[in-house]
Amino acid sequence: MKKIHIAFIITIFLLFACEETGLNLKIRFDRIQGLQADNRVIFESNHVGQVTRVFYSKEGHYRVDLIIKEDFANAATEASRFYIINDPQAAGKKAVEILQLRKGGTPLADGSMVEGSTRPSAAYQKMLEDFDKQAGKLGKQLQQFFEDLSKLPESDEVKQLQKDLEELGREMEKAGKATRDKIQNEIVPMIKEELERLKKRLENFGREKEVEPLEKQLEKLTTT
Repeated sequence: MKKIHIAFIITIFLLFACEETGLNLKIRFDRIQGLQADNRVIFESNHVGQVTRVFYSKEGHYRVDLIIKEDFANAATEASRFYIINDPQAAGKKAVEILQLRKGGTPLADGSMVEGSTRPSAAYQKMLEDFDKQAGKLGKQLQQFFEDLSKLPESDEVKQLQKDLEELGREMEKAGKATRDKIQNEIVPMIKEELERLKKRLENFGREKEVEPLEKQLEKLTTT
């Protein structure tokens, strides 16, 4: 019996020793599109982690728990976005892909809760990063707006978002026609889309009316 007991302890020890360690994150999504536990996490075509759990929360959104391998933990920063795609290497399965808007950035802490993105939303934000390089202060103002937007609804930042839009309008007045047209045709529709997502999130807190001043401020940008 003693030998069996020792063998059992050794087996348990080996199981824990072989357990993969890494960065644990919680991602919130409005829709999961068939994503399941054990689906892959991908960064720049590399398999960097695994989905460990998917469930529907009492707050009315899906939560996806995942672990990123320790060697790739730096891929998850405050400049990273997480969205669901068809796994390119596993037919019929989904995956979570990490997109970095810019290199570097502050790494996410273990156990962080992150708002998931849709593919178009993540692609739009990447476009913003490229636009930032071309438009100087105006591009930085757009970046600031989206950074403040990402803090909601946990932080009471609606008034700050309104200030961001006001400053954006002032910078647009100084910009050339080509830049203004680009913002009105490409960026403003993106902002409208993000405000709609924000309104849906705030509905869970009974705060959806807080978005109305932002919508009115956005309308002014279309006439700038």
